Amino acid sequence: MTLWQSYHLAHSISDALQALADAQGAACLIAGGTDLLLDLQQGRHSPIHTLVDVNGIPELSVLELRPAGLFVGAAVSLNRIVTSRLAIEHAQALVEACALIGGPQVRNTATLGGNVAHALPAADGTVALLALDAQAELAYRGGCRTVPLTDLFLGPGRSALDPGAELLVGFTLPVKQPEQASAFRRVMRPQGVALPILNLAVWVQVDGSPTGDGRITDVRIAIGPAGPVPLRVRSAEAVLRGQPLSEAGIGHASQALLAEARFRTSPLRASAEYRRYLSVDLLHETLGLACRRAIANRGARYG
Repeated sequence: MTLWQSYHLAHSISDALQALADAQGAACLIAGGTDLLLDLQQGRHSPIHTLVDVNGIPELSVLELRPAGLFVGAAVSLNRIVTSRLAIEHAQALVEACALIGGPQVRNTATLGGNVAHALPAADGTVALLALDAQAELAYRGGCRTVPLTDLFLGPGRSALDPGAELLVGFTLPVKQPEQASAFRRVMRPQGVALPILNLAVWVQVDGSPTGDGRITDVRIAIGPAGPVPLRVRSAEAVLRGQPLSEAGIGHASQALLAEARFRTSPLRASAEYRRYLSVDLLHETLGLACRRAIANRGARYG
């Protein structure tokens, strides 16, 4: 069975975009291909005429600190993120999310860009990036644009990225400050490799003064699947902002989360009611872990 008619190995962003424009039929970008190839083989993806391989584009494999923040190229493998000193320092939630995707062979091949581009409501990498306030860089013929990740998703499997005319270059994440930290937690079925029943990521900033009480000065929470797109739980964030971490505060934030989330029943994974139950435990665990890390970071700052 022929899965595509034409193959092009691109060596630059402009080369890849030109190949998309010149394709004689439906064209698709590929990097790791761990999802795309399986979808093609099993008939879950519409037929492709031209496959454009972006692994030869240097800019897409960059992982470095820039003036704007930590940049992670779209073709950076999940395992490279897991083992990156920079990612561990500035994006611990993303590291923890990537470490749970697939098995070792998948993580050596799969890319962060692919995880995001599929636009699934519970994609682990996406949920972590949302909590970390990531910006996505998209290139098109004649320019590029930066999109907050929260604006990238339109529905299950649908994004604002034009697959026939745009290329996902990478993501920029704010540099972590001493009083900040993040965490990611996931619940899945007990198989070695499984889709998440529920996942949740938290980024938090605590009072950074040497005599501060560790109250939460800023927070971001993302969860999936809790609706048609990965969800930033802004109502729960508002409840926690400016408050010390407490059981009462977490309880109020949990109620806000339950009111905002739209959990659904997945016959092979979990009921909506079970996900509601899990979300409260996940918020408690992940928020507590992120706060403890932030307070420890602040303590290390002042010795």
